[in-house]
Amino acid sequence: AVKMACCGNCFCCKCCCRESETRTPEELVGTGAQRVDSGVWESLDYDRCINEPYVEVLEGISNKKARQYEAVRWVMVFAIGVTVGLVGVFVDFFVHIFTKLKFSVVGDSVERCTDQGCLPVSLLELLAFNLTFVLLASVLVLIEPVAAGSGIPEIKSYLNGVKIPGIVRLRTFLCKVAGVVFSVAGGLFVGKEGPMIHSGAIVGAGLPQFQSITFKWIKLNFPYFRTDRDKRDFVSAGAAAGVAAAFGAPIGGTLFSLEEGSSFWNQALTWKVLFCSMSATFTLNFFRSGIYFNKWGSFQLPGLLNFGEFKCSDGDKQCHLWTAVDLSFFVLMGVVGGLLGALFNCMNKCLSKYRMKHILPKARVIRVLESLLVSMVTSLLIFASSMLVGDCLELPSVHNTTVSISSLLCEDIRRYFCPNNTYNDMATLLFNPQEKAIHQLFHQEGLFSPLSLLVFFVLYLLMACWTYGVSVPSGLFVPSLLCGAAFGRLVANILNVKLHMDVYSGTFALIGAAAFLGGVVRMTISLTVILIESTNEISYGLPIMITLMVAKWTGDLFNKGIYDIHVQLRGVPLLDWETEVEMDKLTAGDIMEPNLTYVYPHTRVQSLVSILRTTVYHAFPVVTENRHNEKDFTKGNVLVSNNIHFKRSSVVTRAGEQRRRCQSMKSYPSSELRNMCEDASSEQEPSEDREDVLQQMLQRRHMPYPNLYPDQSPSEEWTLEERFRPLTFHGTILRSQLVNLLLRGACYAESQSSAAQPRLSFAEMTEDYPRFPDIHDVDLTQLNPRMIVDVTPYMNPCPYTVSPNSRISQVFNLFRTMGLRHLPVVNAVGEIVGIITRHNLTHEFLTAKLRQHSITI
Repeated sequence: AVKMACCGNCFCCKCCCRESETRTPEELVGTGAQRVDSGVWESLDYDRCINEPYVEVLEGISNKKARQYEAVRWVMVFAIGVTVGLVGVFVDFFVHIFTKLKFSVVGDSVERCTDQGCLPVSLLELLAFNLTFVLLASVLVLIEPVAAGSGIPEIKSYLNGVKIPGIVRLRTFLCKVAGVVFSVAGGLFVGKEGPMIHSGAIVGAGLPQFQSITFKWIKLNFPYFRTDRDKRDFVSAGAAAGVAAAFGAPIGGTLFSLEEGSSFWNQALTWKVLFCSMSATFTLNFFRSGIYFNKWGSFQLPGLLNFGEFKCSDGDKQCHLWTAVDLSFFVLMGVVGGLLGALFNCMNKCLSKYRMKHILPKARVIRVLESLLVSMVTSLLIFASSMLVGDCLELPSVHNTTVSISSLLCEDIRRYFCPNNTYNDMATLLFNPQEKAIHQLFHQEGLFSPLSLLVFFVLYLLMACWTYGVSVPSGLFVPSLLCGAAFGRLVANILNVKLHMDVYSGTFALIGAAAFLGGVVRMTISLTVILIESTNEISYGLPIMITLMVAKWTGDLFNKGIYDIHVQLRGVPLLDWETEVEMDKLTAGDIMEPNLTYVYPHTRVQSLVSILRTTVYHAFPVVTENRHNEKDFTKGNVLVSNNIHFKRSSVVTRAGEQRRRCQSMKSYPSSELRNMCEDASSEQEPSEDREDVLQQMLQRRHMPYPNLYPDQSPSEEWTLEERFRPLTFHGTILRSQLVNLLLRGACYAESQSSAAQPRLSFAEMTEDYPRFPDIHDVDLTQLNPRMIVDVTPYMNPCPYTVSPNSRISQVFNLFRTMGLRHLPVVNAVGEIVGIITRHNLTHEFLTAKLRQHSITI
C-alpha cells in the first residue's frame, strides 16, 4: 500500500562501534509496517500538489501579487532572525543572572569556610543551587518530553523530511528555552548552543503560521505559507539563525542548514537563510553589547559563545600563531580527536540504550531522579576536584604575560582552598561559567598545571557523556569544546616543557577543541566556518579544516556521529546524501511495495470511509481498471461510466496531440503550414467506427476480471488475480484531502452530474494545516453512503514517477532531492505496479533487499 514510510525501527548494532544488520527483508518490512501503523513518524511532502484549486490560485496571481508574496516571505525571514536573536538575549541574560548569584553565594562561603573549617556548608549550598535548578529543568521536560536534549537530531530529521510529533510546537519552545536556562545554571556539563538551534527552528516553523495548537486562542487569518514546503524552508532559516546566534557565525549557520539538514536547496533559499542568520546575529549583538557594556549600537558581542581574539604580544616578534611544522601535530591531534570522539559516541550510545530499556519505560519520576543524581555527582566532583586536585599557583605578574590579565585577576581567578597570593587552577576552570573557562584555555598562558588539565579533561569527558541524554535540555558543543581545549593545552604544555618547543598554547587549545568536537559530531564544512567566524582569524582556516577532516575520517572508521547515532536509536528513517555503489544492482521493482490500496476517480462515500478507517496510509493512487468488456460496464451504471470516461479523456494519444497542434498551426499566415496541417489532419483523422490506439490499448490481451465496482471496499478475500489487476494510474490524493472532502460534504448524487459536486477552494483545503482532521472526526450520520465523490479536481495529476527498471541511485536521488513523500512506480503503458516510500529507501531496507537479491542470483 501507499505506506507513507514514515516508518523505521531502532536498528541497534551488535557492538557499539560498528553497525550490523542481520534481519531479513520480510522482517524489515514487518517492522516498518508496524511503525507506520503506530503513527510515530510521518513524512513531509516538499513536492507541490498541482491540483485544480492550486492552479486556480496560480491563475489569479499577477506579477504584482507575486512580488507582494515574496516581500511577505522576506519580512517573515527577517522577523524569524530578530526573534531568534531576542531568544538568545533572554537565555544569556538569565543564565548570567543565575550563575552569578550561585557563584557569588558559594564563593563567599568557600572563602569564609576555608579558614573556619565549615566547607561542608559550602558544599551543601552548591548542591542546593544546582539541584533546585536541575529539578526545574527536568520538570519542564516532563511537561514536553521532546524538549530534552539538544534537539539537533530531531531538527536534522525534520529537515531531512521526517515529521516528529511535537518537535516544533510552541509548548516545546517554552519548555526548551526555560529548561536550558535552568540546566546550564544548574552546573551540568551542558551548553546552551544546541538548544538554541532547536529553538530557532521552532520559531521558524511557528511564526509564519500565526497560530498555535497549544494556545488555541492564537489563530489569525493569515492564509500564506500553509504547506510543508514553505514551513520546511522557514525551519531551515530558523535553525541557521540559531547557529548564528549561538556562535556569532551567520555563514556557518547557513552552511549548517545545508550540510546537516535540508535535502532541497536553491539560490533563493540560500539568500533568505543567510539574511535570517545575519538578522539574528546583529540583533543578539546589539542587545548584549548594550546590556553588558552599556554601549548601544557598538556591536562588541556577536554570539553567545565568543572565543576572543588570538594574537601574540606586540613586543614579541618571535611569536607566531602557528607554523608549517605545527601542521604535523595538528594532524596527529585530529587522529586522537577522532578516536576520543568515537569512544565518546560509543559510551553515550550504550548509556542511551540502557536509558531506553530501563529508565524511559518506567514512571516519569525516575527520569527526574536520574537528572538529580547526575547533578549531585557533578557538584560533588566539581567541589572535590577543586579542593583535592587543584594546584595553588602563584599569581602571574601583569607585566610578564603576553595578555593582560587585569580583568582575570578581578573576576575569573578563583583562590578557593589556597593561601594568599595564589590561585586554584582547577577551581578557576570549574567555578566559572563554561564560556569563561573556554576563554581562559584559549588565551591565558601558564595558568594550568598538566595534572589539572588531565583531570579536567577526563572529568568533562565522562560527565558530559553521562549528562547528554538525561531529561533536561542540553547542548553538546560547549562540553566538547572544553574537553578538546583542555586536551590541546595539555599537548602544548608537553611540547613547550618536555620538547622545549616554542608553540602558541592558544592555537593548540583551539585545534584540540576542533579535533574533539569534530570527532563527536562529524561535521566538516559548517563546523570549519563556525570556528573561523568565532575566532575572527582567517589564518586558522587551513589547520582547522585539516584537523576536522582527519578527525571525521578517523571516527567514521568506528561509528557514526553523535547526532546520527541518536537519530538511529530513535528509529527515524533518515536518508543519507547518496546510496552505496553496490545498491545499483537493485531496481525500483525490487524495492517497491506492490500491494496497493487505491481509490477511483469517482468513488462512493461508503467506500472512502471504509478505506480511511481500515488503513493508516497517508496517500492513495487514483486509478481506473483495465477491462476487456468496458462497453458493457458503461451501460446502466453512472459511477462506472464516469470512471471509464475519465480514463479515456485523461490519456493523450499521438493522434489527438497532432490534431491539437494542427489547430494551432492553422492560425499561422504561412500557406505551407496550413496545407501541411490539413494534409496531416485528413490522413490521421480516424473514422467513427474504427477504434483508435487508445481503445486497442485498453482492450489488449486481458481476460475479463471479476466485477468490482468502485463502491466496494478492497477485500482481504480477493484472489491474486483480483488483487493485481492492471490499473491505469492517474495521480495521487492525500488522506487529509479525502477527509476534508467528506467533512465538507463535497459529493454528488448518482442521479446528478459530477459538475453538481461543490467545489472547494485552495484556502478551504489548507485551512486546517498542519493539524488536519481525522476520519474519526467526521460525523457519518450527516453523509449519505451512496453519494459519490469526484476526487479528480483535488488529486495531484502529475506526481513524479519512475519506471520499474530504474536503478536505485536514480530513484534515491529523485526522492531525496525533490523531498518526496511517495514515489509511484509506473510501467511503460501507464499502469501503476507499486509505490516507493521513505521506508523502502533506508539503508537497512536496501541492505536487506540486496542480500536477498544476491541469494536469489
